[in-house]
Amino acid sequence: MQPAKYSILSTRPLQETLIAETTDTGIRVDVVSFIETEPFSTIETIQEIEQAYLQSATVVFTSMNAVEAVAARQEGQQPDWYIYCTGHTTRQRVEKYFGKELIAGTAGSAAELADRILAAEGTDHVLFFCGDRRRDELPAMLRSHGIEVEEIRVYQTIAVPQKVSQYYDGILFFSPSAVESFFSNNRLPGQTTLFAIGPTTAEAIRKYSQNKTVICEQPGKDYLLQQAIRYFHQQ
Repeated sequence: MQPAKYSILSTRPLQETLIAETTDTGIRVDVVSFIETEPFSTIETIQEIEQAYLQSATVVFTSMNAVEAVAARQEGQQPDWYIYCTGHTTRQRVEKYFGKELIAGTAGSAAELADRILAAEGTDHVLFFCGDRRRDELPAMLRSHGIEVEEIRVYQTIAVPQKVSQYYDGILFFSPSAVESFFSNNRLPGQTTLFAIGPTTAEAIRKYSQNKTVICEQPGKDYLLQQAIRYFHQQ
């Protein structure tokens, strides 16, 4: 086993196999979660999801957690949906539960996804499955162009602030919520490099830190770790 020259902190869980692959790269990867998500299980939310399954609709997912929450109520149904989604991981979940054939479009960010929806003629209403801390870009853009956005909030994000006592060369952030949770309890030395899953997360980082921030070239948590490893190998 090669001694670790660099250390990376991931602020959300990663696959064990992915971490194991870094063993011989000279990079140590630690995982500390700074947020948790829980599906809403109120009667109202369950009924909204069940009704959505009965509709022919344009559906939007910008989070894998939303996909998981909706899929938990699927009960073998194959909905008549045109699905738009952001990111590699979210798309994987959509394909797993609903199939590739239902995907009408994907994009790297919510704003780009809104552009894709606007470019598709004939869309006047969308179902947006989201969390309680969803960002405004997508629904605001769609509504400004006359598209009705019906939001169904299917999960909540809970901050889990923790104190990080050791030094890390790099820190991976996957959402603005995790950024807020991390910086509520931590300050960073200037030499730590930060890695953001996308522009929105990078924007959140800049509110708290002037440290160098690298934005993932491809949306997806696996890609973010791989990009961080490449970055340090080039140092």
